[in-house]
Amino acid sequence: MMHRRTLLAAGALLLTVPVPAPAQEINRAVTITVPFAAGGPTDVISRLVAEGMGRNLGVPVVVENVTGAGGTIAAARVAQARPDGTTLLMHHIGHATTATLYRKLSYDVERSFAPLGLVSDAAMTLVARPDFPAQDLAGMMAEIRRQGDKLTLAHSGLGGANQLCGMLLQRSARQALTTVVFRGSAPAITDMMAGRIDVFCDQATNTAPFIRDGRIKAYAVTLPQRVPGLDLPTTAEAGQADIAMSTWHGLYAPAGTPEPVQERLSAALRAALREERLLARFNELVTAAASEDRATPAFHRRFLSEEVARWRPIIQEAGVYAD
Repeated sequence: MMHRRTLLAAGALLLTVPVPAPAQEINRAVTITVPFAAGGPTDVISRLVAEGMGRNLGVPVVVENVTGAGGTIAAARVAQARPDGTTLLMHHIGHATTATLYRKLSYDVERSFAPLGLVSDAAMTLVARPDFPAQDLAGMMAEIRRQGDKLTLAHSGLGGANQLCGMLLQRSARQALTTVVFRGSAPAITDMMAGRIDVFCDQATNTAPFIRDGRIKAYAVTLPQRVPGLDLPTTAEAGQADIAMSTWHGLYAPAGTPEPVQERLSAALRAALREERLLARFNELVTAAASEDRATPAFHRRFLSEEVARWRPIIQEAGVYAD
């Protein structure tokens, strides 16, 4: 009798143990909205991720390019979209700096979105025209301090990674350069190779081919570790640890998206980032896929908040705003 009561009690206890809910399935096509033009690094990364996520979700995942206003048009569209997991945003570091660069936004950078996970990290490279006199980063900084605004610094628009890196460079040197704005990295690099631009700080994805064949002079990468395939010191190794940043990408859903849907999308993202074909292509782009622990909603949410806080005083000190 006692044995039977014990079994019944154990059975009742098992019935009270919560059973994990099944993963939320996505039953309609998913659109990843990209704030930049087709063919650029963000677009290429997004299409690789879309392919992998589509295979995991079992539905089409397509990319839509919505350009303009430093990425804020695309972000506003996703912020206002139905929060059902079918409209997502892929954005880079510029999403964090938008919070300060734009003083009037129709959305809140943090509260209007549900971060799903970081996607990638790419180093920035400090480069110069082929005949720039400095032989190392210390020499480059000395030349910047000596010549000041006689030197030209390229960037491709407010809030872009190369503009932000240029701000760090000038802040570290305590010297403003004459900035020249281009419609993208490619024309800036072309003018640098021709000697019409002195200094640039741009993503290794864009500069690596020209560094390798000697058409531009390179001094350092801005990550804490060296970049495979580029024989360059880090800025920390070269004595300029304050010039440190990466061009990171993250994937977002609209705020209010149900947590099970967020979890399903995040799991599909992590699965895509483990695929060999994606990793091989990221390697060609001199980009690292986010690790398993970084490609999670919790980490991404915390990281975004830290990046917003990090860049706010830098932008305010420079006094450069997009509106």
